[in-house]
Amino acid sequence: MKNTDFSTLKAIFINCTLKKSPSKSHTRNLIDVSAKIMKSEGVDVEILRLADYDIPVGVQPDMTEAGYDKDDWPKIYDKVMAADILVIGTPIWLGERSSVATKLIERLYAMSGYQNDKGQYVYYGKAGGCIITGNEDGVKHCSMGLLYALQHIGYSIPPQADAGWIGKVGPGPSYGDTEWDGEKIDPPVGFDSEFTNRNTTFMSYNLMHLAKMLKDNGGYPPYGNSRKDWDDGTRWNFENPEYR
Repeated sequence: MKNTDFSTLKAIFINCTLKKSPSKSHTRNLIDVSAKIMKSEGVDVEILRLADYDIPVGVQPDMTEAGYDKDDWPKIYDKVMAADILVIGTPIWLGERSSVATKLIERLYAMSGYQNDKGQYVYYGKAGGCIITGNEDGVKHCSMGLLYALQHIGYSIPPQADAGWIGKVGPGPSYGDTEWDGEKIDPPVGFDSEFTNRNTTFMSYNLMHLAKMLKDNGGYPPYGNSRKDWDDGTRWNFENPEYR
């Protein structure tokens, strides 16, 4: 029985396909499954495609200060900070996440030194997950790297925080395709995969559960994890024998 109201939450899905809109994105097809689940629970959902924006590589908060003429990252960062949940979607290329996904992680990392009003790193109190699609091995490998990166910069990772689909190795239809080699496919490829549907559902709800718990409790208590307190020396003194 449902007893949780998720309507106070906001989620952002960032699609790290290599293709700009309006080109077809198989990763977007699976993102839509999770987004639909969250929307059905009243979550405010935004989906964006990073390749549609002018975002240089680099680890500075604003790369125009490092010689680039334009950087859309600051406005993407504002959207990330407005959300309680971040889901990164990426295709698999050569067994790895896309170069766009790597750029996203690097630009997220560029802001990770910022602090909230408790002196914690700025992504504390937010939940993160990932969605992977492809026609070659690598779903768990890509998820492993993305989820590690998200927790390292301060995101909280719930159980079963990844979902994915892969087709047969080599050329062939991809997730959501309705036609291949001149033949119609019904249902669309992958839509009837119980494994993918179950994992996507569990991921979506676990992200919502964790995000709501964090939001309802004001994030993490600052005791023992505040950079501000550490720098002030008000809580830790390792020269004190009681810490040995």
